[in-house]
Amino acid sequence: ASIPEDWMQGRTTYGGLTAALSLEAALELAEDMPVRSAQIAFVGPVGGDVVISPTLLRRGKNTAFISVDVVGEQGVAARSIFTFGAKRESALDFRKLEAPSVAEPHEIESFFEGGRRPKFSEHFNVRLAAGGRPVSGAPDADITLWMRHKDDAALYNATSLLAIGDAPPPAALTMFTAPAPISSMTWMAEFLTDHIDTDNGWFLARHTAQTAKDGYSSQSMRMWNTRGEPVMVGRQTLAVFA
Repeated sequence: ASIPEDWMQGRTTYGGLTAALSLEAALELAEDMPVRSAQIAFVGPVGGDVVISPTLLRRGKNTAFISVDVVGEQGVAARSIFTFGAKRESALDFRKLEAPSVAEPHEIESFFEGGRRPKFSEHFNVRLAAGGRPVSGAPDADITLWMRHKDDAALYNATSLLAIGDAPPPAALTMFTAPAPISSMTWMAEFLTDHIDTDNGWFLARHTAQTAKDGYSSQSMRMWNTRGEPVMVGRQTLAVFA
């Protein structure tokens, strides 16, 4: 693949695109099984021409594990493991991930209105639903955003969901009182449905940092569609340079 400049985030490719490209490569070996989880390590900067190589680690009757390396000029830039699993009947059927009560996307101004924004964010529409803005000295590291792809041709599938899932700024960034670098190191995501759907392309994401210590922050992420149905949850480890 050749990653264009408008998908960059500082000196590296936007992490959601790196993850989405890796998942697309894994799908070639998944034999139509739905993806259940993704574990991604952002090893180094990604950009320009890269080689994306999927490897089948194991295939069982109902599951498959596939690793993917994204390799650039300086070696491995990202390494992922995707878990796929076929649907089966189960006695358990519940969900305890209630969506926060927030205003509708059309009632909220653009998150980036009048401010600086990273290059990759030009591909998304984003609205601040709750929480603080980056570098606002907020008392809590918590941010809730409505997000959608600007591209009307974007499909409702796991790849497009993963591509937009990393778009919110790190939650800890809202507590900063002055600009400073912050960088994703790992990202774990779990897909909660085989049928990804929403209204007008909008998804609601809430990112919350639970800890920040010794230059690292750990945060949770949750995503719902416009009907309040959970579609993805995850965790991130971030390096904090402040």
